Amino acid sequence: MYIQWFPGHMTKALRLIEKNIANIDVIGYVVDARAPFACFNPAFDKILKDLPCVFIINKCDLADDEKTEKWLTYFKSIGKDALEVSKENPHLINFIKASFANTYKKNLERLKARGVYRPTRAMIVGVPNCGKSTIINSLSGKKSTSVGDKPGVTKGKQWIRLEEGLELLDTPGTLWSKFEDQTIATNLLFIGSISDNVVDIIQAAQLLLEKLNVLYPQLLAERFKLDNLTLKNSSVKILVEIAKKRGCLAKGQPDLTRAANLILGEFRKGKIGKITLEMPADYGM
Repeated sequence: MYIQWFPGHMTKALRLIEKNIANIDVIGYVVDARAPFACFNPAFDKILKDLPCVFIINKCDLADDEKTEKWLTYFKSIGKDALEVSKENPHLINFIKASFANTYKKNLERLKARGVYRPTRAMIVGVPNCGKSTIINSLSGKKSTSVGDKPGVTKGKQWIRLEEGLELLDTPGTLWSKFEDQTIATNLLFIGSISDNVVDIIQAAQLLLEKLNVLYPQLLAERFKLDNLTLKNSSVKILVEIAKKRGCLAKGQPDLTRAANLILGEFRKGKIGKITLEMPADYGM
């Protein structure tokens, strides 16, 4: 399956980020804990350059705890600030604020020495559906930006001024124009950063089943009540078996499209279990 998705509004979003970058002090780079490397957007690197950056590893409640710790260790090993955030630990929002302030502290001190007092200006960036708007809502303590579980909800820039002397710029989730590595593309599809409408949903579910069967066979078996013999079959046979067990039928025959949507949906909601799709070592890091 070949995946390519770069709608026109993403070109506009990249231009928006580039236009506003001169006014930014620090970057909040949001990545999904289930596929952090896939969330690294090379288009951002060209624009953000050497700006101070805090990596916000989001949706940790959906990811493998042990592997999240390894990702945190990796970020520290390359000298990057990184924080894990999930619905289970919203108090870490305060650490994000503190991290922004600490990252830009020296520059703020220089400004104050010149008699210049202004808030720290942070830009929140990330791929679609990584949870940027949810982070901003938590930071501001109110529902101040659009939030959704579909890629492409935030359409334009939104400045949020906080009482703590911090201004945040939310930007639309943005991918890049061409995926050189289709493994990255499929991982982005699995976590919901790429629209399901641009792929064959049955083939996408088969690829996810293949991956889960290698990484988390026990979780896969438990969620869909599969035995070891079934797991040894091809992904299409596993998909058929899941369709039967879940009652995804049409005129008495397995409805594979319905079953495929069910599998992807349950993975994205964390119902299959806490799963991480990739590790630094997978990319030679």
